[in-house]
Amino acid sequence: MVDWIRLQLDVDGFDDEAFEPYLRRACASGITFTTMADAGDTADHRRALYDLNRACSADIPDRGEFYTYEEYVAQRIDVPTFHPDGVILAICDGAWIGMSTTSLHATKGYAFSEMTGVLAPYRGRGLSLALKLLAIRFVRSSGYRWLATFHHPRNASAIAMNRRLGFVDQAGE
Repeated sequence: MVDWIRLQLDVDGFDDEAFEPYLRRACASGITFTTMADAGDTADHRRALYDLNRACSADIPDRGEFYTYEEYVAQRIDVPTFHPDGVILAICDGAWIGMSTTSLHATKGYAFSEMTGVLAPYRGRGLSLALKLLAIRFVRSSGYRWLATFHHPRNASAIAMNRRLGFVDQAGE
């Protein structure tokens, strides 16, 4: 059994300005950012999001078999916690190369970082930090104070990135 690393961020105390350079650098290099809401929550875009999420998830330790497309839509999109504004996309030359998906859990009072990932050829450029910055801004603008996430303990790069942003171990964990 895996002892997952459970992290949370106090969005009210998050310092956007400290991470703004990552967003500016990405934009200066030709990367653009949009949301699924702005791109359009269409069947084609849902398929593209699935394909991107599947590709980015391939490196997660012990990930196992990824959802089928039908399972993904049923469990991640056609649910009350899904918001197209919470799907941040990084685009290079018209191709979706990175994503950060955040769900809103009103009954539990927190947002959840479902997945942040960048395709392998585009890693190492600070795009995950830029995507996560935009996701945190989405959480804040949605009126939530807490953003939670969890990671496999061997997913060191994701854990380090979240800790760099100010995520701490979840209380009570």
